Amino acid sequence: MDRTEEYRQEYKELQRRVKREDTARGPGIDSGSTDQETWFLKMTEDGKDVQQVRVIKDRDGRVLTSEESVQKRWKEYFEELMNEENEREKRGERVNSVEQKVDKIRKDEVRKALKRMKSGKAVGPDDIPVEVWKCLGEAAVEFLTSLFNSILESEKIPEEWKRSVLVPIFKNKGDVQSCSNYRGIKLMSHTMKLWERVVEARLRKVVEICEQQYGFMPRKSTTDAIFALRILMEKYRDGQRELHCVLVDLEKAYDRVPREELWYCMRKSGVAEKYVRVVQGMYERSRTVVRSAVVQTGVQSGGGTASGIGSEPLPLCYGDGPVVRGGQTGVSLDNDVCR
Repeated sequence: MDRTEEYRQEYKELQRRVKREDTARGPGIDSGSTDQETWFLKMTEDGKDVQQVRVIKDRDGRVLTSEESVQKRWKEYFEELMNEENEREKRGERVNSVEQKVDKIRKDEVRKALKRMKSGKAVGPDDIPVEVWKCLGEAAVEFLTSLFNSILESEKIPEEWKRSVLVPIFKNKGDVQSCSNYRGIKLMSHTMKLWERVVEARLRKVVEICEQQYGFMPRKSTTDAIFALRILMEKYRDGQRELHCVLVDLEKAYDRVPREELWYCMRKSGVAEKYVRVVQGMYERSRTVVRSAVVQTGVQSGGGTASGIGSEPLPLCYGDGPVVRGGQTGVSLDNDVCR
């Protein structure tokens, strides 16, 4: 094991030790009490999502109290969010589609997807939890394999799978009555998530994702990137040299991804056109209902991706890829190449 790997393991062990010590000190933290039960109740109360807010503010900051106005505001906010795209130049470059034969889905692929699905998750509009398929065992695997192959052949997603329930979850920061401080989580059909995991596993074998991509990657964590940055800072500080870092925060990253860019990146990566059409089918004519503390209201979705869908992070990796590769090969700024 080289020194860098040794440092990384030591760094992770220190993190775990700090967490254990914080947990052990818990009863005395910010509570003024040494009673374990009292502290536990306090932590439980503090950790609750603020979902039961029954009044929100409009875009001008006025408080809305009636169910009708609250319903209208949620609809307005999420429709703007899911259909807004930042200004960008149209691509002149065209990418040739890759028409190639796609193998049928095998039973072992479905088994792996089922194994990766976590139990106890909120269900979508169809009210069928993944536990149903797990309990049915091989009968479920056989049925799902046949169903998924039919979808792959026809390239048509069941309309029921395109329905979803969007639940606003407070981010625990900022004004609790401001819609922008809520993260929309989509509750979708668990069967569709199974289908997406099967497709995602196949795409990962085709697409070359940048080595520097740490999020949403197996056996990788953003903690590794933080560790690398800290080591880099220490080395430059020891050598008394300047180090310039750029941190890019993509606001509403999931909601403002231009879908045409996703299709472009998939084709550019050599993904078979059948898979591109299958992924497109997951988004076409999708319907969402926003469920808040007091109302449910329909929302039209025309852009972006959705938090809560199994294969979403992978298309985002496609979008991040050109940016990361640009940092490796050089980016031109005022005729100067920067790395």
